[in-house]
Amino acid sequence: MFRFLLLFFVLLLATRVASAQPTVLNATLDGYEYPFPVKYLPLKLEGQALRMAYMDIPASAAKANGRTVVLLHGKNFFGAYWRETVKVLTAAGFRVVVPDQIGFGKSGKADIHYSFHQLARNTKQLLDTLGMKKAVIVGHSMGGMLATRFALLYPETTEKLVLENPIGLEDYRVGVPFQSVDQAEATELKSTEASMRKYHATYYPNGYPAAHDQWLLPLAGQTRSPDFPKVARANALTFDMIYQQPVCYEFGRLAVPALLIIGQADRTVVGKALIKDPKTLAQMGQYPALGRRIAAQINGAKLVEIPNVGHIPHLEAPAQFYKALLGFLE
Repeated sequence: MFRFLLLFFVLLLATRVASAQPTVLNATLDGYEYPFPVKYLPLKLEGQALRMAYMDIPASAAKANGRTVVLLHGKNFFGAYWRETVKVLTAAGFRVVVPDQIGFGKSGKADIHYSFHQLARNTKQLLDTLGMKKAVIVGHSMGGMLATRFALLYPETTEKLVLENPIGLEDYRVGVPFQSVDQAEATELKSTEASMRKYHATYYPNGYPAAHDQWLLPLAGQTRSPDFPKVARANALTFDMIYQQPVCYEFGRLAVPALLIIGQADRTVVGKALIKDPKTLAQMGQYPALGRRIAAQINGAKLVEIPNVGHIPHLEAPAQFYKALLGFLE
């Protein structure tokens, strides 16, 4: 009996250790379950047949208000990290659409010229396919740059615009040294779970929370896949898109109601590791000042500042984020 119990506990311990290890996942995260059903929009870009993954979650039947919210993810993320935000919005009566942009998440990892114009067009095609004539567009981080471009291209479709700690509030070309796509790709190919965790930790000024691993480990699992070169290439190409296609000069052209939610402890700079001059480094990524400057440029914009919170308010300070978001949508 003792030997049986000992063997049982050894097997149990081995199972727990094994389950704690990151899963090996391919370029499109096959086998990784998203919180809501995933569907696919077929696209053809530069002669390549691709699929754009998305979640389309209906509103709570008892409170459905006929309105839609589109949630756009950041560069180092994928649509699933909006899980709790989706629950809050659907409970409040909103239909919610969460796409994975081409190059991210469960969508195809294409070797193409990436542009915010094209990603916005893909998103518009998705909404057209779903029969949505108007939607609230919410963008976090890189998704904020995309949301801004979408609102500039399709103001008639954008009911309201919400930017959560968007990147691109400054022109990175001014302070971040240029690197080629090949150089960026070489760096991406060196990514490991440890290096990813070190970078993601910078999003949290109050310490990296263990709960964030659920969004980190799927990305780390891709580094162990034979598919990872595809992911690394897409990551390099989208880095170049962010660097080469600033939106910071166009905020004054926005003609839709806008809300900025800015975690005040955020100091994110795309390409920060490339900056060698301490003075330049100290001047960039100053989100308190950047948020106020951009809010002043957008006619009628509302600014919500969240003290002592970093780059991802919807994960780090969800209650404050939801209050600001729902208050603006009322």
